[in-house]
Amino acid sequence: MKYSISILFLTFLNLTMAQNAKEKVLDLDAFITQIKLYHPLAKQANLQVDKAKAELLGAKGAFDPTVSVDASRKTFDGKNYYFYTNPEIKIPLPVGDIKTGIENNGGQFLNSEFSSGQTSYFGFELPLAKGLLLDKRRAALQQAKICRNQSEQERLRMLNDLLFDAYVSYGNWAGAYQLYNVFNNYVKISTDRIRLIRLANASGDRSVMDTLEAFTQLQNFQLLQADALVKLTTAALEINTFLWLDSDSSYLLPNNTIPDAFQLNNTIAATTLEEFISKGLTQNPTINEYNFKIDALEVERKLKQQSLLPTLNAKANLLNKDYWAFNGLSGNLLQNNYKWGVDFKIPIFLREARGDVQKAKIKISETNLQLNQKKWEVENKVRNYFNEYVQLQNQVNIANVTFNNYNSLYRSELLRFNNGESSLFLVNSRENKALEMLQKTIELRIKLYKSRYAIDWSAGQLR
Repeated sequence: MKYSISILFLTFLNLTMAQNAKEKVLDLDAFITQIKLYHPLAKQANLQVDKAKAELLGAKGAFDPTVSVDASRKTFDGKNYYFYTNPEIKIPLPVGDIKTGIENNGGQFLNSEFSSGQTSYFGFELPLAKGLLLDKRRAALQQAKICRNQSEQERLRMLNDLLFDAYVSYGNWAGAYQLYNVFNNYVKISTDRIRLIRLANASGDRSVMDTLEAFTQLQNFQLLQADALVKLTTAALEINTFLWLDSDSSYLLPNNTIPDAFQLNNTIAATTLEEFISKGLTQNPTINEYNFKIDALEVERKLKQQSLLPTLNAKANLLNKDYWAFNGLSGNLLQNNYKWGVDFKIPIFLREARGDVQKAKIKISETNLQLNQKKWEVENKVRNYFNEYVQLQNQVNIANVTFNNYNSLYRSELLRFNNGESSLFLVNSRENKALEMLQKTIELRIKLYKSRYAIDWSAGQLR
């Protein structure tokens, strides 16, 4: 985009104000970086990831080996009824469990099911139907991993919304600062003009009406200047809501801090509409959250599907004397020292299992419908903001040309006035038109700046 006279005029105003007042510029990149590091919402977004990591760690705990001890003793009326001591180590596997332990049992009334003396065992428990492909602990682990990835998308979504608000506030601040500079400049010009006209009136070259006309113009500009100062102060206060320190404490901008108003000119889109739409449908964290939610529901559906199978668990243990289960391991030991069993159970009608599977499928269908609707909403938002951006670009270009024309008419009229060929009323009229168009040009640039970041926001690209 070519720099027009209006852009050069605004640049001159910004440089003049910054040099004269020795103000400190708060750069947009530094502003955004500070928000990412210290803003409470940004920190909360990071905590979502930490929370999901903690959930994943908890889900992995279902596969932690456990050590347990079951011990009991009964002595009554001088008789040792029984004593049982059974320390055991259980190691969960992806499918089933293995366990090993030792027993030391005895007493006058020991249960005949238990072996007297010191024995040891090593065995496993394995599901052969329900739970073979997927069980609750494996499903919980898979869903925790999905949740961890989903939390990253949630963090990006929260950051995307926060940064969009920050960019908009910065644009309002920069625009208010530019407008305030413009009115300051016009007040200065008008002040110089009324001083010269008063001198000319004293010498008889200008009438009292010219003095009144110039004073009225100055008052009009002073009103605009005061209103612009109120808007600038309000915009600066809004910026303060985004400023935080590492110590989680907020702070106010120093009075001599100004925005980088040149950012209103950096509004060129780097990609095309199709690329924005593609990013919005593939990289938008809101869309990705739905995708991960569907993945988690799919794990739940597979788990519910296992309920349609019968419960069939096989258990086997190798038994031995003393405290070493594999001592003297041989074919004879395997044939004589063992314990095994089978658990089998199945509901006759499977109504609960079938109902759970149907509910799981319905949840997936509902989420898919929500995902399709969200994709369409995102695509429409991207299109709307991009079309608005293109139209605003055209309006800004037209406004630049119009301001240049009004400014040329004003300068020509001022020259005629200085030569005594025009009136101050016509000069003020030309000047008001030029100022009105310059004000409109700045307002359009603010809208163009906002629409540029609105495209990135709707596509989920502010990070």
